[in-house]
Amino acid sequence: MPIGPAAGRRLEMKRRISIAHVIFRLDYGGLENGLVNLINRLPRAEFAHTVISLTNSTDFRRRLPEDVPVHELHKPPGNSPAYLVRIWKMLREGHYDVLHTRNLPCLESQLAGFAARVPVRIHGEHGWDMIDLHGTRPGYRALRRAFRRVVTRYVALSRHIESYLVDTIGVDPARVTRICNGVDTARFTPAPEGLPQTPFVVGSVGRVEPVKDYLTLARAFARLATDKAEAARLVIAGAGSERERLLGYLREAGLGECCELPGASDDVASIMQRFSVFVLPSLAEGISNTILEAMACGLPVIATTVGGNAELIVEGETGYLVPPGDDAALAARLRHYLQHPEEAARHGRAARERAVREFSLDVMVERYRRLYRDSVAAAGARGAAA
Repeated sequence: MPIGPAAGRRLEMKRRISIAHVIFRLDYGGLENGLVNLINRLPRAEFAHTVISLTNSTDFRRRLPEDVPVHELHKPPGNSPAYLVRIWKMLREGHYDVLHTRNLPCLESQLAGFAARVPVRIHGEHGWDMIDLHGTRPGYRALRRAFRRVVTRYVALSRHIESYLVDTIGVDPARVTRICNGVDTARFTPAPEGLPQTPFVVGSVGRVEPVKDYLTLARAFARLATDKAEAARLVIAGAGSERERLLGYLREAGLGECCELPGASDDVASIMQRFSVFVLPSLAEGISNTILEAMACGLPVIATTVGGNAELIVEGETGYLVPPGDDAALAARLRHYLQHPEEAARHGRAARERAVREFSLDVMVERYRRLYRDSVAAAGARGAAA
């Protein structure tokens, strides 16, 4: 018996939507953490996932379900079309409904999706790196503009990025969806005993890379330690290319005994519960997962005035914003919290309340669920009309 159009659409929407996620590297980081949270929380009965890493992956992949394949392409530096051919073959053979690329290094993978006739091609802009801190390089702008014809929908993690895509790149606003990161407020919770005061622990979690500018945090801490060496400690949890340089600076400044750089960890929540204040000194950001996690842990947050940080931090209520690269301003804010523990505790409580109220992980997941399902349905409707 023939199936009518309406019944056919109902049957089609019952089939799991197959999504290929393309990222540069599957490693510890905010973007990757957001991807893993999304895959783990989207309904398994509705979605099937594949992760394609242009380079490689680390043991961070263990956070993914066992039935989610991870393909490592080991792409060498520079421009080579060979990896696009490999992605095209994978997409063609996998019959994916959605291709979701993230950030500029993965944008060219949209060509493979277009050639493989993946019906929904989503590109997410999460923030910028040292190669183009403010999205101003003419060549990269031209590349983004050229791909407007290939990408079907965009995801912007902050209002700043949304405005950039619309006003600078010229993307139709109707094709841009803003979805902020979400935080697991059940996993990230305040320490039962409250914020530690002695010692006063200045903490951060993130990739120890130039864009995070941890050297500025180290210099600010050196200013603080000059006043109260015994009363303050610095903890920076994360791995990256700048770690040895950072350690060298701290040793030369005579701060080795009061500083810890424990490397990457799967238990970020426990590490954050040791902090008195959380600091993110980045030169560029989208919507920071670690700021959200720190807020959920009931920490006051000091961050730089870049990207979407101002969308997360309420100045003077949940933390403070400082100019990027300004270790003196950062040290002044740290000293203020050290001298006013009651304000630090009040800001931490307000940060926790804001994280629970406005940045729920469930809200983020539902917005992506709706984006994927609506986009696939719209693509099916266009195909039927054609």
